[in-house]
Amino acid sequence: MKRHFDLEKVAAAIEADMGEALPDIRQALAEVQSGVGARVTTPEQILLRQARQKTGLSQADFARRIETPVTTLRDWEQGRFKPPGGVLCLFRLMVSHPELSQELATA
Repeated sequence: MKRHFDLEKVAAAIEADMGEALPDIRQALAEVQSGVGARVTTPEQILLRQARQKTGLSQADFARRIETPVTTLRDWEQGRFKPPGGVLCLFRLMVSHPELSQELATA
């Protein structure tokens, strides 16, 4: 079933509410609008992807950097489980300050 809404207006409102640009939001909204996908992207998934993208690390390298099993990281990225609050804080810091990731490697 197709849903009709102003995709750009909705995306802008969500980004304003989150206080940051969300690169994947337009694609997710387009899928909802077209009725093609039932995929739901959570704010936690977007935050994790942004943190990993800012650091330029693969899933395996990022998981090692935050001392987390890669299977757990994949579960978080795919929305099967929500990362704990402290981990979400770390991701927020990494998005704003990607250089902190390097400090984790040397700590």
